Order: sequence, then structure tokens, then C-alpha cells
Amino acid sequence: MKRPNIIFIVADDLGFADLGCYGGREAEFGPVSPVLDQLAAHGLRMTEGYANSPVCSPTRFALMTARYQYRLRGAADEPISSKSKGSTTLGLPPEHPTLPSLLKQAGYHTALIGKWHLGYPPIFSPLQSGYDEFFGPMSGGVDYFSHCSNNGTHDLYLNETEHNEEGYLTDLLSRRSVDYVRRMADPARKGQPFFLSLHYTAPHWPWETRDDSAVAHQVKGNLFHLEGGNIHTYRRMIHHMDEGIGWVVDALRETGQIDNTLIVFTSDNGGERFSDNWPLVGGKMDLTEGGIRVPWIAHWPAVIPPGSVSEQHCLTMDWSATLLELGGATPAASHPLDGVSLAAVLREPSQAFERAMFWRMNHRGQRAMRQGPWKYLRVDGNDYLFNISADARERANLATRDPDRLAAMRQAWEDWNTSMPPIPEDATISLGYSAKDMPQR
Repeated sequence: MKRPNIIFIVADDLGFADLGCYGGREAEFGPVSPVLDQLAAHGLRMTEGYANSPVCSPTRFALMTARYQYRLRGAADEPISSKSKGSTTLGLPPEHPTLPSLLKQAGYHTALIGKWHLGYPPIFSPLQSGYDEFFGPMSGGVDYFSHCSNNGTHDLYLNETEHNEEGYLTDLLSRRSVDYVRRMADPARKGQPFFLSLHYTAPHWPWETRDDSAVAHQVKGNLFHLEGGNIHTYRRMIHHMDEGIGWVVDALRETGQIDNTLIVFTSDNGGERFSDNWPLVGGKMDLTEGGIRVPWIAHWPAVIPPGSVSEQHCLTMDWSATLLELGGATPAASHPLDGVSLAAVLREPSQAFERAMFWRMNHRGQRAMRQGPWKYLRVDGNDYLFNISADARERANLATRDPDRLAAMRQAWEDWNTSMPPIPEDATISLGYSAKDMPQR
């Protein structure tokens, strides 16, 4: 089979139930995510897929490397903050094989349009980690209009050069992606496949729709926007992103590339303060389900049966491994993958395989393991055991009823943890807000 074009779309802080196809409510203006809902209806929707971390930059390390992020020093910061500019350690090492670099070696043209959040130039950058093109912010969060990061500096780049361009950032990313898709259809390229990472900052704070340019001045001193936002603004931000994805899909269709383009959509972690995670508990920064279980949608008309639903357990890095296999890329023997390919599931979504998954967080001393229906969780020194298939909300702690299973899963987690580097003493935790700003979830 001809190798597919690949578009890997990552939303930022999107909740599990924020999309209509995951049970999300309609907004006052109507459906929040009609384009993504249609991609799911004509493709594959995963109901038990996870992010590698409940916070952004660690997940992105896993996405780029198809390996557990804990193997790299930069991923120990939860997350990398804008204060790290100039650091020689807090970023994705250019010498490390990556999803884009391996696909590039296999003959793909590669581009990142959107958020990088894996270190700053000149030490780190998308171009040094396998992308042929880059347009977007380097840091974790920027204002949608001023394009300034939380430290007040302008943060929009074209390749490795600071770039000024007026406009609402979500739309800028969407329109540039449309342009990229059209350029890749040029017959002069002789059918070379492309890999596009479209990494939106939406619906991450600050809470700004296309009509909220005045808010940019109000939040320039603190992009966490603690005194602002609401569910109505939040849903509109998701809708703007969804509309832009529609523009990209239209461009694929108009250029005859839609059938053999694999579109994958997810979020880097669970939802933030205005998200809908029902029926899950918790959100960003938590290893409860609401922090790590995220939407996963795959659309590939040439291969994926329409209307497919899968309960296959998977992590972000599994999708990276999948794309490497489908792209005919060879993983580097020096950096064996932790991710497991899901290519067979795409072809036959009714099948599933056992997939043990592990997490740890410096924040609150959290740890988690998911295997089959069971989940072992530790938060603030308390150990829990849940049957997630029966209790996705993690309210019925079975630790005392099934102590042998708890002990076995705890030991499995300990054994896995010894295979990873320890958390460095200088690793930082950046929360942005606390209980003094708003009540706990």
C-alpha cells in the first residue's frame, strides 16, 4: 500500500468530554466540534486512550521520541516554563531520534505548525529535531493576539527566526496548515508523502475568542488569566479550532489527498478549569483519569472502516510508534521504542491487545499503572485500586477488598520505575494557580 500522508493534530488542555463525539454538550451557538465529530463518525474513536502525562511538555517529549518521557531530563520539569529560556538542559536533545527525523529519513517532508514547548533556540528547536519547516510559538503558552509568552516576550517563530504576523493564533495555525497541504499537492513533488504536526495552543489559557483582542492587554502581566474566562468562551475557542481543522480537511479533499491521509487528533493532557471531563475525575496535573484520558480520533478513508470504535488501551507514544511503522521508518537501535504500534487496530478496530501503561508525577508524589480493567494509583502517599471498566470515576477504592492485586500492581510499578532514571532533585513543578485562586476540583 502507498504510504499515507500524516497529519497529527494536538489540542492543548482539551477535556475528555469537550467534543460532541465524546458526549460533550452543545454550546449556546450549537455543536462545539462538528468537524471532529464527523471525522470520528467516518473514522475511529478511541474510548480508553491516554496521554503520556497530565501536563503538556512531558507528553510532547513522549510524542516526539515514541519513548517514555522520563528518560529525558527536560521532561522532568512539570512543565518546562518560559523561565527556562537559555537553558542547555531543558529541551529535546537534537541528537535524539524523533518521529519527524525518522520519517524524514524515510522520505517524508516534515513540518510543525503550532506549539513546540521542548526548549528554546539556539540549543533546541523543531528544525534541529527533524522538521523541515516550523511556524509557531516555542513556549508553553502565548497570548492569542500579541503572541507573547508568560514572561512578556514575543514568541512566534518562522523556522528559527522571530516572526511578526497579526491575527488570532488559532486561525494563523489553521491557515498556514491549509497552505502547507496545498503546497504538498504540487505535482512537481512527485508524490512525496508529508508529515504535518498541527499543534494548536487552543483551548489553553488565556481565555480569548476571535472577538476578544482587547483581553490581550488585560492579561499581558499574567497569561494564566485567573480572573477571566467561562465555559462559553472556552467552547467558542474549541469551535474556532474545529473550524480550522475543517479548512485543512477541505484542502485535503480539494487537492485529492483526503483518501490516503491519516489524520490523528488528540490532546496533550486532560482538561483545565473550564473543561468537561465527565464522567472522569480530576484534570491537568492529576493522574486520576481526568488528567490523562483524552480523546483519540483517527481518520483514514483508505484503511479505517467508518464508524469504528475501539477500547484499545494506548498512550501518546504508541501513536508515534504507529506513524513510524505506517511511514516505513526504521527506529534507531540506539534508542529502542517504548511505544507500541496500533497499525493493526487501525485496520481492524474490533481487535485489541493487552497494554500495561505507567505514569509518575513529581507533583503530589503521584504514580499510576493501568492494566486491563484495573488501575493502581498513588496520590499524596495514599494507594488506591480501581476497576476502571466498572468505575471510570474512581470513587470505589478496592484496595482493602483486593490487597493481593494491589500489592502485585504496586510491585509492577516499582519494577518499571527502577528501569527509568530517578526524578532529579532540581526538577520544577509549575502550577500557575492554587486553592487560593479557586476551589479544588
